[in-house]
Amino acid sequence: MTASALFDHAPDRVSIVEVSPRDGLQNEPTIVPTEGKRQLIDALVAAGVARVEVTSFVSPRWVPQLADADTLAAELRAPAGVSFAALCPNARGLERAHAAGLDEIAVFLSASESHNQKNVNKSVADTLAVFREIVPPARDLGMRVRAYVSTVWGCPYEGEVDPKVALGIAKELVVLGCYQVSLGDTIGCGTPRQTAEILERFAGELARDKVALHFHDTRGTALANALVGLEMGFRDFDASVGGLGGCPYAPGAAGNLATEDLVYMLHGMGIETGIDLDRLIEAGQLAERLVGRPLPGKVHKAGRFTRRTGPT
Repeated sequence: MTASALFDHAPDRVSIVEVSPRDGLQNEPTIVPTEGKRQLIDALVAAGVARVEVTSFVSPRWVPQLADADTLAAELRAPAGVSFAALCPNARGLERAHAAGLDEIAVFLSASESHNQKNVNKSVADTLAVFREIVPPARDLGMRVRAYVSTVWGCPYEGEVDPKVALGIAKELVVLGCYQVSLGDTIGCGTPRQTAEILERFAGELARDKVALHFHDTRGTALANALVGLEMGFRDFDASVGGLGGCPYAPGAAGNLATEDLVYMLHGMGIETGIDLDRLIEAGQLAERLVGRPLPGKVHKAGRFTRRTGPT
């Protein structure tokens, strides 16, 4: 097999949803001030990131790191071509997001009952019932709705998760009106063959543009799994600058796939992202200063590699 044939099905362009201001900061022991969050979001937009999940309208009792959601969202104004979104667990969250002027929300649940109970204190069926009170009203307000399905690759409490269950949930979310469903390897347990098997099942019943991929790098396989998704023609990925993140309800779940690592790989493959890698690395350096600890992203640590031509 030739090198070109190996990636025959990879897209020419990929869309990245940057989740560090929400999924990244929610798991940090340090509470970043509102101004610091705004600076991070500004730095990401300056790097060319066009889709940013900026905060979460959950109760501050559960996620104190994002207690300033109303203030932050009200201060933000998305430039032309940029979309800001926020996580909303219920109708009250939708009200807050709309009052803050956001044009997109995200809803979330798990493919496994145990994780869903830990995360939102509801069964999967009850969570979907809540979504029926959020998604149609949000669309009536002119807002786009994206959905997350966590623990698709595995659950910290139940182990293996049947992909048919996750697919059934995803299909119901699309019918409900979610424009895209992001599939999460929440504990970073996935391997490339497993990823191919899961995505083959999804591709058989949902259009690829309805599916995004959200990998955590707990066991070092996030980029390998993303590569499998690319080869299978998926073109929407979630990532977090510097590898910030994790899940407070998934013990041992380390950070997300680092945005710099993903962009470096994509650009090296000739796949467009619209993102300036140098400025993205600067955004990651800012994120590291804000949280006050080293971040795990590989490109964040090593910097970009400049290929030289001609004699040395």
